[in-house]
Amino acid sequence: MKQRILIVGSGFAGMWAAVSAARLAHLHQRDDINIQVLAPQPELRVRPRFYENNVASLVSPLAPLFASTGVEFIAGNAESIDDKEKKVLYRDEQGQLTSLSYDRLVLATGSNAKRFNVVGADQFAFDIDQLESAKVFEKHLQNLPLQPDSPQRNTLVVCGGGFTGIELATELPSRLKALFGEDTQTKVIVVERGSMIGGRYSQALREVIAQASQELGIEWRLNAEVSSIDETGVTLSDGSHIASSTVVWTVGVQANPLTEQLDAKRDNQGRLYVDENLQVVGLSGVYATGDVANAATDTLGNTALMTCQHAIQLGKFAGNNVVASLIDIAQLPYRQENYVTCLDLGSWGAVFTEGWDQQVKFVREEAKKIKVSITNELIYPPKAERDSAFAAADPLAPFV
Repeated sequence: MKQRILIVGSGFAGMWAAVSAARLAHLHQRDDINIQVLAPQPELRVRPRFYENNVASLVSPLAPLFASTGVEFIAGNAESIDDKEKKVLYRDEQGQLTSLSYDRLVLATGSNAKRFNVVGADQFAFDIDQLESAKVFEKHLQNLPLQPDSPQRNTLVVCGGGFTGIELATELPSRLKALFGEDTQTKVIVVERGSMIGGRYSQALREVIAQASQELGIEWRLNAEVSSIDETGVTLSDGSHIASSTVVWTVGVQANPLTEQLDAKRDNQGRLYVDENLQVVGLSGVYATGDVANAATDTLGNTALMTCQHAIQLGKFAGNNVVASLIDIAQLPYRQENYVTCLDLGSWGAVFTEGWDQQVKFVREEAKKIKVSITNELIYPPKAERDSAFAAADPLAPFV
């Protein structure tokens, strides 16, 4: 009887886990291992680019890649995990509740935006967290010119000044000019609860973000918290109101709630603590990867972030190690000591930093070229050709 590896999720971590697992099984000529991926669709949604225009195009099919590497895809939505019985319950395409058994489980279900219980956020705020919601936001933008010209129509509010909020806010001025024309006075406002622009980043990176914001005409409301959102705009905790027809929520992410199904320790973002091999601490045969894993990247105290940069490598190591555990060979401890930040800053350009201390190396057009190379090439799936895909899935192959 074949041994079964079940990978739940087909995002960056899940996709690479599947190909990496298939690679190691192939290298050891283990035809007795069946690698399955359970996800709603056989596609990689390029989430880091959802702040861009034409979001429907930011999807890469995975069926050819899985077919070329011997990975079985199962369409469905996972609903519960029974790690005692080693089963996952899921809804298939017909809505029927079905179960899958496994010998090893890899949880790679990603993350979702948090709303923090702000009054009106669910009803009146847009987000670009998932493909469906990003499409809704894009359609709303396209329909804005149909509304009467007014300060409310022409003002866009981005709630949250983190990575996603900055990339979206700096992208919006050029998109609004394309929609309304060069002569329309538009305003993009970032509402940030912190005391400084880009407060999570190094001083050098903060200065670049502030410069780009100033030149693009982006207004920051610092030390500000959103109290409520309605059809007229945003009310802040100090009682002030920003009139806007377009409010976008980009504040924080949380690991997929499936992590709560497991009797294991989680951090404040819901991520499961894993050991150096990415096995969930205290659970034999269960691995976590990508945004659902709290994993040390090195011996210096750094932890993987909820980014595709880390998800890709986490996936490669998880896939390798889950097969290694089945065939009883040494696993590869996850390590990702190199860290870069490449932040898109719209028509101003971009900024590229190296190291956890975020030393700025390139700005404006030089950094923009790197950003485009990363988001348009590096993070996409490999070609649907077995040998080249397996070479790319090697956890020890060079990466950012």
